[in-house]
Formats: sequence, C-alpha cells, structure tokens
Amino acid sequence: MAAGAAAATRPRYGGTLRVETREAIESADPPQAGPGMADLSVAFRVTRWESGRRAVFTADEDARGGRPFLDAVDVQMARPLRERAIELGRADLVELTPADLRRQPAGQRIWSSRPIRLVALAFAPRVNDARVREAMALAVDRTAIHNVLLQRQGEISGALLPQWISGYSFLFAAIPDLARARVLAGGARPLTLSAADRTMADRIALNARDAGLTMSILPAPAPADVRLVEQRIVTSDPAMALASLAAAFDLPAPAPATGPEALYAAERGLLDGFRVVPLFHVPDLYTVGPRVKGGPGIGPLGEWRFENLWLEGGRP
Repeated sequence: MAAGAAAATRPRYGGTLRVETREAIESADPPQAGPGMADLSVAFRVTRWESGRRAVFTADEDARGGRPFLDAVDVQMARPLRERAIELGRADLVELTPADLRRQPAGQRIWSSRPIRLVALAFAPRVNDARVREAMALAVDRTAIHNVLLQRQGEISGALLPQWISGYSFLFAAIPDLARARVLAGGARPLTLSAADRTMADRIALNARDAGLTMSILPAPAPADVRLVEQRIVTSDPAMALASLAAAFDLPAPAPATGPEALYAAERGLLDGFRVVPLFHVPDLYTVGPRVKGGPGIGPLGEWRFENLWLEGGRP
C-alpha cells in the first residue's frame, strides 16, 4: 500500500463531525435514553443544547473506552433534505428517509440500521366498525408502496415486530384482497387520514378508494379517523418491544410471554380487531460524507457509534 493511502485511513484526533437529522427532539434537556444522541454520552459531553434545533457534544477526555478521535459532534435537527447537503460540504452525516435515496448521487455511501421503525395505520376509537378497519388492512398495496416510495428499504409486514426480532412476522398476512375489502366496506362513511408523509398517504387513499372507501387527507398531527404513524422499536428483546409498541398504540398490555409461541399468541391478540394495521418495518438511513472514516457509525437499533470515527484531514 502506498504511504499516502495508509495516511488517509489512519485514525486521527481532531475535527467536528457535522450531523443533520430529519427529526427534532423537543425537550428542555438532552435525551438520556434511546438510540441517537443519547448514545453520545458514552464518549462525549453535551456542551450546547437548543431544544428542537441544535446540540453540540464535546469529546470526554476521561471516557471509559478512551478519548474519542473526534473533538466534537455538532447536530442540526429537523433539517429539510434540500438543506441537508453533504455535496455542498455543510454536513458529514445526514439522516434520510427511504424516499430520499432516489435523489442521492450514484456511489454515495449509506449507513443503515436494521428495520426498526414500524409504519402503521392507527384507528381512532370512533371508528368502531371492525369491518371498515379490516377493509383498510386488505386494501393497502404494500408491495407497490415498498417498491416505489420506500425504494425497497426495510420489509413489508403485517406484524408489529419485525422478522429479525420475532422470527415469526411472516405468519401475519400482508397481501391485499380488494374483493373482500369491497364487501367489508359496503356502506361505510367517509374517513379522514392524517399523515406527515403526504405521498404515502395519497397512495393509501387511492387504495382505499379502490376498495370502496372514501378517504380525505389531513396534515399531521390533525385529529383524524386514521393516522399514518411511524413508531421506533428501541429494544431487540421481543417481549419488551411488543409491550412498548402496545403502550405506544394504546393497546392492552400483552400477556407475559416466555417463548415464541406465547409471544406470537400475544401479538395476534393485539392485532385482532385491526385497531392497528402494520404496513412496513423500515431502517434508519444516513448518507455519509467523504471526510468520515471508520465505522459504520450506526448500530442495529439505530445507535450512534461515533466514538471510533475520525475525519480525514483532522489535526494530526
């Protein structure tokens, strides 16, 4: 190997990693638990916190695993993609949605977690006709949405838990049946759908119309009959993950499960009645700038593992 190539890949101390996220954390204090910024507390100390806007973390000289190579991590929150431009040199690590991949340059380096975000339809209590809820579950063409809008990222699913955690999600049906949906939807009143992702909401509303359901779309977080939601899974323990999802969707707490069969039965019980209709499990995605070396810096559950990253051209 040439001396220049070796120097380019040798860890160096120094520099600030510039991160841009698509979501904002609105709180008085930095997060203390969960994947993402909370993971930085292993090797960095927060030195600036602007709720919903910006956070700066500085290297901890006394970190248990040794001082990180980076001097600091500067996180800009809730940035629109058009402003999250690695190619313009403003950021080193940029969070993406699956749809954003279509706009990434060829050969762009991508870091991905496992599929840990559940995308689902959640019905308001006032939608008390189980036939209508089942009709929606049967109407959504998950394959078309997955192939085009999600760029085949993650997996189609009719389950709350992803396959890599439970091992049985393939047992939950996720295939459309428009003929059955039309029978169930007969005479149903119009529905409203609130969603942050308007493109996906439009496709779901089109599917609903094909099944004989009239659906209008409202911007999230407007109250609606149905919400298109995205819920993060924060643990790989299947029983704990299922209990957490049940709480997030206001479903009854599942019975304690000590094995796969009991866990499957508990999840089946939560999904009976179609109060929540799982659609997909998608990963966290980040595009990585050319200065960033080491990694990958994203763990299976979306953990930020930045302590062993370094920047090319950092101070020797």
